Amino acid sequence: MVAARITVNGNEATIAPSAPHTTVLDFLRERGLTGTKEGCAEGECGACSVLVARPGVSKPTDWVAVNACLVPVAALDGQEVVTSEGLATAGAPGTPAALHPVQEEMAVRGGSQCGYCTPGFICSMASEYYRPDRCAHTHSDTNAGSGSGGETDPEHGPNGFDLHALSGNLCRCTGYRPIRDAAFAVGSPAEDDVLAQRREQSPPEPVATAYAHGDSVFLRPSTLPEALRLLRERPEAVVVAGSTDWGVEVNIRSRRANCVVAVDRLPELRDLRVESDHVEIGAAQTLTEIERRLDGSVPLLAELFPQFASRLIRNSATLGGNLGTGSPIGDSPPVLLALEASLVLAGADGEREVPLADYFTGYRQSVRRPDELIRAVRIPLPLSRVTAFHKIAKRRFDDISSVAVAFALDIEGGIVRKARIGLGGVAATPIRALATEAALEGKPWVAETVEAASRVLRAQGTPMDDHRASAGYRSAMLGQSLLKLYARTTEAVSS
Repeated sequence: MVAARITVNGNEATIAPSAPHTTVLDFLRERGLTGTKEGCAEGECGACSVLVARPGVSKPTDWVAVNACLVPVAALDGQEVVTSEGLATAGAPGTPAALHPVQEEMAVRGGSQCGYCTPGFICSMASEYYRPDRCAHTHSDTNAGSGSGGETDPEHGPNGFDLHALSGNLCRCTGYRPIRDAAFAVGSPAEDDVLAQRREQSPPEPVATAYAHGDSVFLRPSTLPEALRLLRERPEAVVVAGSTDWGVEVNIRSRRANCVVAVDRLPELRDLRVESDHVEIGAAQTLTEIERRLDGSVPLLAELFPQFASRLIRNSATLGGNLGTGSPIGDSPPVLLALEASLVLAGADGEREVPLADYFTGYRQSVRRPDELIRAVRIPLPLSRVTAFHKIAKRRFDDISSVAVAFALDIEGGIVRKARIGLGGVAATPIRALATEAALEGKPWVAETVEAASRVLRAQGTPMDDHRASAGYRSAMLGQSLLKLYARTTEAVSS
C-alpha cells in the first residue's frame, strides 16, 4: 500500500499517523502551521481557510479556498495545499520573507485587527486574487467600492475583486472596512509570481487512496464501477464529496465511521453537458464550478448560488451531497423541483432516472439504495422564462433557510401556461406546491389570481415551530413570496 502524502507549501509530507477523520486543520496545526485557526469547526467563520490546487474553469489550475476544518486530510492525498505561511516569498538567509501582495495590503490598510481571523481572510483573498478572469471585470469608476459615495457596485472593487469571495470569513472585531479596502486595492499578479504561474499547469491527478488507521479506513476509488463495488461490499460506508456536511458531524457531534468512501474526484461524476433537450450536471461538480461553467445560462440556479452558504462552502459543496443528505432545508432541492429536474442514480446493476419530485420519501430518506450513487442531475430544456428563488433567513447570506421557495412559470399572452413551485423548510421533505400550481395554471396572471393562489400556497406543507421560525411565520412567508414574485414581474413588464 502506497503511503498517503500531501504537499504543503511545496514540501511533501506523509499523512500518517493521523486518523482517517483527522481534518486538514488539525493536521496542519500539529505540524506547526498555526496560522490556520479553528473558530467554529463547522465552516461558518473561515479562520481555517487554505488554498488547494483544483482543476480550473478557464485555466488548467485554480487556487481554491476551502475550509480546512471540514476536509479530512486523507481526502487531499496526492494534492497540493498552500497556507497563509506559504504565501510569503522566502528571502535570502538572514533576511525576512517578502510579504505576498495580499498580506501587504492587509498590513498597510489595518485589516489585521486582533489578527485571529487574518490568515483565513488572506487565503480567501488570495484565491480571488488569483482568479484568472478577475482583472477582466475591472470597473472604470476608480471609486467603486471605496465608500466615497461614487460607487455603483459596493460588492465589486475597481480591480474586479468580488467581495463575495470573503463571505465565508468572519471578523469578530468588526474590521470589515479596512479588509474590504485591502481587497479592493490588490493589483494583478506579477509575471514571476510562482502561484500565478502554477495555474498554467494541470493540478495533481486524483490518486486512488486506501488509508487505514486502527479500525477505520478512508477509501478513494479511481472509477465509478469501483466505487459502486465498494458500496455493495460496505453498505455501512459513509459517502463524502466536499465533506461540508460530514465534517460538521465529525467536529460537532463526534461522529466517526469505520469506512469513508470519497467520490468527489470520480471523473464520471464531474461532467457538465448542455444537450438540445436537457442540461446534465455531474453530482460531484462543486457549486462554484457549476456557477462559473453555466455562467448564468440557467437563471434560477444563478439566483440560488449567491444565497447558498458562502463561497468557501460552495468551493467544496456539491449538488450530489446536498441532495444525498435528504435535508428538508437544503437550498438546492426547491430550485431543482421547480426546474423539474431528475436524478441519475448509478448502481452496480446499471442506472435509473428518478424525477426529483419522487426522490424523497421521508425525513432524510429517499429512494436511493445504499449501493447507489447520485451520478448526475438532469434539468429539462427549454427553461421557463419567469423564475425566482426566495430564501427567507435571519441573515442575507451564509445562513440556513427558514423557508425557501423557487418559482418557474411560463406566462404567454397574460395566461399562466405552466407553473412549477418548489418548497423547502415547510415539511419533512422538500416538496412541490401542487395545489398552488393548479391554482395558477390556465388562469390570467393578474392580482386576483395571484392573491387567491397565495392563500393556497400559505396552506401548503406542514410547517412547524422551531428555533428558526414559527409555523405561522413560515406559512405567511409562503404566501408573501408569490405576491413578491407578482410585484416584481409586473414591475419588469411596466418598465
